[in-house]
Amino acid sequence: MPVAGLRKAAHETVAGLPREFWWLWTSTLVNRLGAFVATFMALYLTLDRGYSASYAGLVASLYGLGGVVSSLGAGVMTDRLGRRPTMLIAQLSTAVSVAVLGFMIHPVAIAGVAFVVGMASNASRPAVQAMMADIVRPEDRVRAFSLNYWAINMGFAVSSTGAGFIAEYSYLAGFMGEAALTLLCAVVVFLKVPESRPEVVPRPEGAPAPDDVRMGTVLRDGRFMGVVGLSFLVALIFQQGYVGLPVAMGVDGLSSSDFGTAIAVNGVLIVALQIPVTRLIQDHDPRRLLILSSLLAGYGFGLTAFAGSVGVYALTVCVWTLAEIVNAPTQTGIVVQLSPVHGRGRYQGMYTMSWSVAGLVAPLMSGFMIDHYGAVWLWGTCAVLGTVAAFGYWLLMRNLSFQDPAAAVTAAPVAPPVAPPVAGAPPAAVAPSVERAATEPMV
Repeated sequence: MPVAGLRKAAHETVAGLPREFWWLWTSTLVNRLGAFVATFMALYLTLDRGYSASYAGLVASLYGLGGVVSSLGAGVMTDRLGRRPTMLIAQLSTAVSVAVLGFMIHPVAIAGVAFVVGMASNASRPAVQAMMADIVRPEDRVRAFSLNYWAINMGFAVSSTGAGFIAEYSYLAGFMGEAALTLLCAVVVFLKVPESRPEVVPRPEGAPAPDDVRMGTVLRDGRFMGVVGLSFLVALIFQQGYVGLPVAMGVDGLSSSDFGTAIAVNGVLIVALQIPVTRLIQDHDPRRLLILSSLLAGYGFGLTAFAGSVGVYALTVCVWTLAEIVNAPTQTGIVVQLSPVHGRGRYQGMYTMSWSVAGLVAPLMSGFMIDHYGAVWLWGTCAVLGTVAAFGYWLLMRNLSFQDPAAAVTAAPVAPPVAPPVAGAPPAAVAPSVERAATEPMV
């Protein structure tokens, strides 16, 4: 592409997003740049502390369980306390708990603090996603979520590389480094990111108040809970890239460095393709995108059954990575569309929990199937799960309108002004929105 074309593409990618979004994006990048501990925790416990692999697995499970527990609590906090306070509490708690974990010696103390770290580090996600939905116009949300996902993967790629070098020098330095960068993330939020929780507007007598959106409301929302269930299936598939794939490659006689080479394709493709692919898909029907990404994920892992060399494994990684690139921003956008404005925190918390639970179930699933039936059955199961998810998305969203105008809700004070309408264009063509107001009946 000519230089002028590249400049135009870059401008179109970042143009139109509010300044507050970019500060939030910066805080996400800083946070992921410091994600050292999760990368080297297993090595730290087994090599440096001398604990068994089983104990390291227990600590990892407790870390994941903490994320499951905090997802719902953080969602409630996001709606009640606000987005900004929830992020600050989560980030400060993460910084303190990570620093404390570096000094823990007793196995019970390590396990307990790891559980707290898992809770704290996962608690900011519902708030971040809810704030992005608040401050970004509906037509720009897929692009915004994609840019945020790109920052997460870019930061993690850098931190994973740095973690290896830091671990050779000092594991404690890794703990302190993550605590420092997480604290810097909190400083950025405190200084540059204002609160975005939508204000309450006067309502007709008898209409439900925003506070009526409770966890029970979320659980009774059949369509949304269906999406949560489907996101769990998709997450269960993607998790196999980090729990089932290395085991299967080992069974085929390949080394850990071979796995590193294959899985590196995932990070490289996300960093290289996330933004251009999003530009291609942002105007397409999200229902079709979710169906397509589910099939690509399922059959991408299904093709792994025919792999026997590093090159073929890498090719299968390419297939399901494309599914991940399409699924991540589209899925998050659908969650926003199905969420009442004043219940975004709770809805995002429930959605985040589906991924946390998948992170707990995936290792058990892959270990059981590979031990008892072989890796081929695991990859076949992934293909089945992808097909089921695709059919589920078609079934749940076949009557969902993506052209309804947004209900009247007072925008957050930091929301950007809507661009003036194009001459002759109908209002719906200027700023279409599909988000549901808190007063709309839930499916």
